[in-house]
Amino acid sequence: MLILRCPAQLQLLEETLRKSLPTTLPVLGTVMTVARGNPASHEVLVDSWPNFSIVLTRLRPEDHRDPRDYYTNQLSVFYRDKGALQALLEGTEAVTRERAFQILGMQDGLDQAVQEVASARGLKVE
Repeated sequence: MLILRCPAQLQLLEETLRKSLPTTLPVLGTVMTVARGNPASHEVLVDSWPNFSIVLTRLRPEDHRDPRDYYTNQLSVFYRDKGALQALLEGTEAVTRERAFQILGMQDGLDQAVQEVASARGLKVE
């Protein structure tokens, strides 16, 4: 996953996400915050640039204070391809099993994908 820090990239991503409202709403707010100074210490990750399949926003890992606090460890996701979501949940360091987290998204199939990956690993999802 690539972390977007360049203001021009964040602006282009923001414009792209606006075209797919309301499903992009969970990530769009964080992208806008990061592009405007990032007072909340979040980061924006994409699988590739500029032709991304998935966008993930999260608190910077160094700002995680309690690995059991899933409110602080909140992730937001928008994906164009369900396979990219599966890959994100199954095998990237962007989503780690060392801490509790909650994942927010407005697309059909998100809950099912999370349940499938969790059950395959013997993890509990609430």
